Amino acid sequence: MKPFSETFIFSSRIVSNASGMQVSRNLFRWTKEIAYADYYERALINGVLSIQRGTDPGVMIYMLPQAPGRSKAISYHGWGTKYDSFWCCYGTGIESFSKLGDSIYFEEKGDTPALSIIQYIPSTFNWKTAGVTVTQQLEPLSSSDMNFRVSLSVSGKTNGQSATLNVRIPTWTSASGAKAILNDKDLGSVTPGSLLSVTKQWNSNDHLSLQFPIALRTEAIKDDQPEYASLQAILFGPFVLAGLSSGDWDAKTGSDVSDWITAVPSSHNSQLMTFTQESSGRTFVLSSSNGSLTMQERPAVDGTDTAVHATFRVHPQDAAMLHGTYGATLKDTSVQIEPFDMPGTVITNNLTLSAQKSAGSFFNIVPGLDGKPNSVSLELGTKPGCFLVSGADYSAGAKIQVSCKSSVQSIGGILEQAASFAQAAPLRQYHPVSFVAKGVKRNFLLEPFYSLRDEFYTVYFNLAA
Repeated sequence: MKPFSETFIFSSRIVSNASGMQVSRNLFRWTKEIAYADYYERALINGVLSIQRGTDPGVMIYMLPQAPGRSKAISYHGWGTKYDSFWCCYGTGIESFSKLGDSIYFEEKGDTPALSIIQYIPSTFNWKTAGVTVTQQLEPLSSSDMNFRVSLSVSGKTNGQSATLNVRIPTWTSASGAKAILNDKDLGSVTPGSLLSVTKQWNSNDHLSLQFPIALRTEAIKDDQPEYASLQAILFGPFVLAGLSSGDWDAKTGSDVSDWITAVPSSHNSQLMTFTQESSGRTFVLSSSNGSLTMQERPAVDGTDTAVHATFRVHPQDAAMLHGTYGATLKDTSVQIEPFDMPGTVITNNLTLSAQKSAGSFFNIVPGLDGKPNSVSLELGTKPGCFLVSGADYSAGAKIQVSCKSSVQSIGGILEQAASFAQAAPLRQYHPVSFVAKGVKRNFLLEPFYSLRDEFYTVYFNLAA
């Protein structure tokens, strides 16, 4: 199968997304059908939250490309600027963020007032008709915990008046394991794709806990052309997951999603680091991109591909250290070095990438040859006395080489300097919701689409491979 051509790029536009949310909001008001609330949730998470560059105020985007190996930074318009980019669609992007507090609560007045909660967003609603205040809180979500948990607490008193609280049971959850507990009392089975109604005289200290199993699944692309029948997106509940990739999209699937997609343990963040060198007031980082080790200038902003390629997960040979916090203090240890965006692949002593872990894929992290207290050198496990060196020119793009003490004459400490790195805090970390998907040629690190900034990614995967 050929990847999408430049003229065949699936994209999400802010304007159409905003209009769709307005329509779905009104349709829910008229029909109370959960499908419209589910649509609104997905559009809010994957559309609206994706169009601002992290926490950069006012920096929006118009198009969200979904072809393989694309980046928001080089899409149709690319990112705007804080003060100079105000196309009409850019204004719509800023306006869309008003929806973060919109369409969470819907009230019905009458003899028995009702409040429907259809979006799960931390918030507080002053329900004046019923005389109480409803506060909504969410537990942090992670890929290792397959439950989405919501806490609803009530303060105030309805003064003897009954009122109905309706809560959305998302379509993406499962009846098996879904729970609704009111004041420590289990309300029994709940049905995905419906509203759960509780009518009572609400008082302070009333508490409703909701637990929704959240799972991985795939969805086919909305295209009836036969050549694209195998293209599917990967979702975790309502979250669209994107794989860090410059264009690969062939997945190695199994009979069940769990056969080829696994969670990234949060403890792996403690195993991430970046190797740096300083020269003439500039900072360079060891980088792995397209199967090549080079030195690149440290990026000035977060969320770039350079930051991804300059972050490595370091596996100590000693299994007892796997769950320790060693970070920048790692020395005198035999390790494997895994590029952040290629999980399961390690750098070999031949400076290649391999999915096969052998004696030739270990490096000894030893005290830096330059003698500085905080530096380290990366010695080849199969060739003691041979080290990774950056060269002496310190230019971006300079390739990493191997030099050995016995065969290279050090002049003015150049070898020692080129073979010494500082262990710095990682330029990138795993998102709390991160997974590894098996691929035909390589594995993919999956993260929520909305969390990406300038990194190259693939949203649709070819599951026929």
